Amino acid sequence: MKSTTSVDELRLLADRAALQDLIYKYCRGIDRRDFELVRECYHDDATDDHGEQFRGTRDGFIAWLPGALAQFEATQHRISNVLLAIDGDYAEGESYAVAYHRTPPPDAKELVGTGRYVDNFERRNGVWKFSHRMCINDSMSINAVDPAVFKDWVAAIAVAQPNENDPSYRNLRLLTRKSASG
Repeated sequence: MKSTTSVDELRLLADRAALQDLIYKYCRGIDRRDFELVRECYHDDATDDHGEQFRGTRDGFIAWLPGALAQFEATQHRISNVLLAIDGDYAEGESYAVAYHRTPPPDAKELVGTGRYVDNFERRNGVWKFSHRMCINDSMSINAVDPAVFKDWVAAIAVAQPNENDPSYRNLRLLTRKSASG
């Protein structure tokens, strides 16, 4: 039986997979405070627009992140509804996101934002990266964390760490950390 899949169709599927992996890699880098992994997601001359919080270059964004994330003991960025348009070595995408942020006790709070990443991608030297990334906020909620419930729940399972001590680094040898420390 002869295959009806063309080389162009296979290239498009490979490009979509590479772009989605890039989006997910960004989230892992943010949540594990692996800023070198985040840096790898952007071209050297890329820009990032997180609204009034930060607008500027990739290197400025990477320098801004440690201070911005220091107020949270945990973050989790979840992606859905990834829509991509690819034209050769240029692509655009919109990804829906739920961004969870928890502050430390004694007055722990959960900040949960929903929004979208609107991205421009370029493939240079065969590698897809962000050339521009914009974060759009759709909603935000803030809730108190009940420390007793949280303590009972996490006692039964491995606890996430926003750094190189995260249990995933002990169990996933192929997903190595880029930063020496977060």
